[in-house]
Amino acid sequence: MPGATPTVSHVMPEAAPPRPRMPLAVYILGLSVFALGTSEFMLSGLLPPIADDMNVTIPQAGLLISAFAIGMVIGAPLLAVATLRLPRKATLIALITVFGLGQVAGALAPTYEILFASRVISALACAGFWALGAAVAIAMVPMNSRARAMAVMIGGLSIANVLGVPAGAFLGDHLGWRSAFWAVGLASAIALVGVVTLIPRIPLPAERPVLRRELSIYRDRQVWLSIAITALAAGGVFCAFSYLAPLLTDVAGLDKGWVPWVLGLFGLGALIGTTVGGRVADAHLFGVLLSGITASTVFLAALALFASSPAVTIALAFLLGLSAFFTAPALNARMFNVAGAAPTLAGATTTAAFNLGNTGGPWLGGTVIDADFGFASTAWAGAAMTVVALGLVAVSLRLHGRSRLVAASPAVVRKPADVPAAATGERV
Repeated sequence: MPGATPTVSHVMPEAAPPRPRMPLAVYILGLSVFALGTSEFMLSGLLPPIADDMNVTIPQAGLLISAFAIGMVIGAPLLAVATLRLPRKATLIALITVFGLGQVAGALAPTYEILFASRVISALACAGFWALGAAVAIAMVPMNSRARAMAVMIGGLSIANVLGVPAGAFLGDHLGWRSAFWAVGLASAIALVGVVTLIPRIPLPAERPVLRRELSIYRDRQVWLSIAITALAAGGVFCAFSYLAPLLTDVAGLDKGWVPWVLGLFGLGALIGTTVGGRVADAHLFGVLLSGITASTVFLAALALFASSPAVTIALAFLLGLSAFFTAPALNARMFNVAGAAPTLAGATTTAAFNLGNTGGPWLGGTVIDADFGFASTAWAGAAMTVVALGLVAVSLRLHGRSRLVAASPAVVRKPADVPAAATGERV
């Protein structure tokens, strides 16, 4: 009868709210990142032929990886500031166009110096696209889907490692390293078509971005901790990965024909890691950071110890891709959480942080090789970087716990600036 309490048998369990669908534009950005990521990482399989053709050493050729990373470090915040008030879609179109032209310049480069310069120019455009694309992706989803959105974009990077990087190594082995640059130029043209035709016009925020307010995020020590953690976690893995081709041939004793396949295994691990990490990180961000970076440390140490074993080295290449990219969505989401008041610079800062690692890692790897410690020593150097990253995650977690206690205390009056860090909902 009306007003009667229903029996338990009539009470239906409340349906869980459906997870919001990811906008199509986010997937288009992920597809564009495929071209960017292929260019960024394909040199790992092309260092020997580039070194031979340009008459430089392999560590010098490895500096081309650092050159791209340096361009990303400089370009991300610089272009984020320069394009702060420009139309989003038009800016994305301009950046992917410049990036494609940079690939053509690299394919035609007659000298090492010109190739180096083309890598920096391409990286500047890549950095701007990454930073702006990340900000656009984050703006189109709710806070509890940020890691998923970033996982879609990073998924483009993972697919680049599964398909693009091995394909580049295959082309370099059979048609010369310049053919890989031409292929990325073609992929960039396809990405340009996708951006022009499928990404909607993105309106600027109703309130015009204020540079001073965006720059204020750098007063937060959690932002600087996130920068350092990201740089060290990425740098540790790429300290070894950047020299994986010579390690496979000179230390593990594999034929050079194995290199594209092993790079593909790294990429497959990256794709799996990105998918799993993106689904878990929104609910257990610090848990993902601690477990993923710990796993990378263990795998790097194992690679240093067993680099002469072909089977173990191949397996560890897969596992390193998995652990590194399992962590990546959490690293991205953490930066947006602590720098939520400045989403454009948050994306740029994350891009710069990753590429600080991609600069420092290959540089450190080249340094230990030049010191005659051997290619396997790059894995020990990388493990040292990830150990430091783990220590900083512990510091960040402790500070985060304190901020949650402060936010929960009714006796504490908080400034508005304190709210975002406490309102992220991050859990271990």
